[in-house]
Amino acid sequence: MIRLEIQTPEEMAGLGRRIARQLRAGDIVALNGELGAGKTTLTRGLGDELGVRGAVTSPTFVLARTHPRTDGGAPLVHVDAYRLDGAAELDDLDIDFDGSIVVVEWAAGMLDGISDSLLEVSIARPTGAGGASVQAEDLGGPEPRQVSIRPLGPRWERHPFA
Repeated sequence: MIRLEIQTPEEMAGLGRRIARQLRAGDIVALNGELGAGKTTLTRGLGDELGVRGAVTSPTFVLARTHPRTDGGAPLVHVDAYRLDGAAELDDLDIDFDGSIVVVEWAAGMLDGISDSLLEVSIARPTGAGGASVQAEDLGGPEPRQVSIRPLGPRWERHPFA
């Protein structure tokens, strides 16, 4: 497991770019973290590095967005599973998991039976949305995040995340 402290939104997007360099069609990134932790910011960095067309925004109200790449490579599919009740509902979205790079926000419990390999990324805010509301200016800048990256399954055993 890799553990990082991310200080700014720009660093979070940079981490997304770093992760994207390791990804290929069929890969799944499982993002977990509370509201405002930086899941979409990380995904935006993934999209920047992959060269997707258009802006990467939260798919909260549409559940999933497919972002084609300008180079014709595997598209980025960005899923917000917050309103889904489980893996069966995720499967009902009819996502091409084999031909895409899939990022699932709020992934805990959503990927059971979908794949035996994934890159699990957990983002924690020290004071975060789960506690008292703290504004960035109250901390003298953006609130740091603790990020854990855990590669799981045979895909990552053969090609370890670096």
